[in-house]
Amino acid sequence: MQDWDNIIVHRKLPLPENNDTVLNAKVNPDDFQAFYLWEKDNMPTSTSISSNMVNYFDSPDFRPFITALPKPKNSKPKGAVIILAGGGFQVRSNYTDALAAAAALRENGFQTFVLDYRIAPYSSKEGALDIARAIRFVRNHADDYQIRKNDIGLLGFASGAVQNGEFLLNYKNKNGTVIDSNYTPDELDKVSDDVSSNGMIYGFFGQLKIGDVDGQTLRQAKLPPTFYVYGTDDPFYRQFDYQFQVMRTIGNQVSRVVLNDWSHGFGADGGWLGEFSEWLESSFRPY
Repeated sequence: MQDWDNIIVHRKLPLPENNDTVLNAKVNPDDFQAFYLWEKDNMPTSTSISSNMVNYFDSPDFRPFITALPKPKNSKPKGAVIILAGGGFQVRSNYTDALAAAAALRENGFQTFVLDYRIAPYSSKEGALDIARAIRFVRNHADDYQIRKNDIGLLGFASGAVQNGEFLLNYKNKNGTVIDSNYTPDELDKVSDDVSSNGMIYGFFGQLKIGDVDGQTLRQAKLPPTFYVYGTDDPFYRQFDYQFQVMRTIGNQVSRVVLNDWSHGFGADGGWLGEFSEWLESSFRPY
C-alpha cells in the first residue's frame, strides 16, 4: 500500500509561467497566478549551491515563488494574508495545510498568497528575505488586489511559523545586501515590509524546536498582534503555552486557540480557522 501522506506532503505547486517575477508582475486579481520572487540573476543568498545537491526537496535551480489565490470574484475584500507551510525546513507541506487554510480564508473574503520560500539546504536567513519580498509584492499591488496597503498579515504552520518569526525578529526593513554583497537592490526594496498580524499555527518565535521566551527580545522586536493555535498533546505544548504567557505579560497583543487532545500537524482541521478569520479581520480596519 502506498504511503499517501508522504505523497501529499511531497506534492509541489505549479511553477510560474515563463519568467514572471514580482518585479515585472502583471496582476489579474481574479486569477490564480504565480510569480518568482527574485530576478534570475539577482537572488540574495549566503548558501553555496551546486548542481550535484540532489537529495533535497527542491532542485539546485529552485527559485522561490508566490502563488496568489484571490478571493471569489465580486466578493468584498477584507485584506491579505501570506501563508507559509510547515515541514521542518525539509519540505513545504502546501497540500496538507497551506492550501486548505487558503481555501477557507479566500472564501471569507481574504486575498490569499502561498509562499514557496527557501528551505534546506538554504538557511532561515534566505527564507526571511523571501518573506520580506513577498510582503513588498503584495503591498506594491494593494490597489490591484483591492486592499489597503497596511492590511497584510502572515500565517505560518510549524516551521513556516518559525520562519515568519525569524523575519519579524531579525530581518524587517532589510534588503538582500544584509546577507549578500552581490545583491543589487531594486524598486521593490523601497517598499515597506511591515505586517499587521501574524498567525502562529503550532509554531513560535525561536528556533525550530526551541521557543524564545526572552521578554526583552520579544518586546524590542515590536511584534504585530499574534494568534497562536496549538494542541495539548503537541510535544511542544509547554513551549507554546509558556511563550504565549510571556508575550501577554510584556504587553504584546496575543490571542489563541488551544485544542484539547490534539497533537502536532493538524493543518486546517480543528475548527480554529473561523476564529482566526474573525481575528484577522479585526486586525485590519473595517472596509
